[in-house]
Amino acid sequence: MNKHMAATDREPPQHDLISTRIERREQGNVAYITVTNEQRRNALPVEGRLALSKIVKAISNDGDLRVVVLSGAGDKSFIGGANINEMSVFPDPVIAEEGSRTTHLAGHAIRQCPVPVIARINGYCLGAGMEIGASCDMRVASTNAMFGMPEVKYGLPSGMEAALLPRLVGWGKAQELVFTGEMIDAQEAFQCGFVQRLVPPEKLDEATEQWVSSILAAGPMAIRIQKELNRDWERMSIADAVQQGIRAVGRAHNTGEPRRMMEAYLARRAKEKK
Repeated sequence: MNKHMAATDREPPQHDLISTRIERREQGNVAYITVTNEQRRNALPVEGRLALSKIVKAISNDGDLRVVVLSGAGDKSFIGGANINEMSVFPDPVIAEEGSRTTHLAGHAIRQCPVPVIARINGYCLGAGMEIGASCDMRVASTNAMFGMPEVKYGLPSGMEAALLPRLVGWGKAQELVFTGEMIDAQEAFQCGFVQRLVPPEKLDEATEQWVSSILAAGPMAIRIQKELNRDWERMSIADAVQQGIRAVGRAHNTGEPRRMMEAYLARRAKEKK
């Protein structure tokens, strides 16, 4: 284990609106985070978004963590946005800004998590929910999912992690979403690149597990270095990103993981040829 990776047996913090389960597998730990406000389409008020950021930060300290799956309870909604009842009575602009900042805190915690975070999108993915989904590294959705940024319909601009949308879906589609506030269906979300995999609802768990299994089969340090490198790509020029990638390869070799995994692969190939 790398000296910067500390294993922990602590159970992750829990919250009334969010359930967290750590599945300890042979290859490492898989964290399942579920928003549990099903009666309100899994909408997340300020306290829920703060709790999500704290939970993600807490599990990020687990050196045996390999992948995180974020989902919503039930089969109707991933995260149905923020709580409009709460937002409608913010007493002043300062409180409104602080409330909005909690969406950023949740998204930032996900992006800073050292391992991939998979959004398992099972229904409505709206507003803050789409921003949190955009903050995840990979998105798989059921064919009954719906997506949208409805803030302008309530007199608000789409801020915070909505800034990620142009890179994911292109400027044209991003502007359509934030200017009209209209929803798009799962097929359109897949076609524009917001969703990487689209499956029938009954196949959603299977598709998610395929990604989880692939990540678990990869080198744990390689995955962590790759996640960090992906964030570097976003802020660097192409020339700088190429050089950062070269340094990342060197860092990986310094862990000894590539040699072990390549030798194991070559040994399997040699055995298969006999």
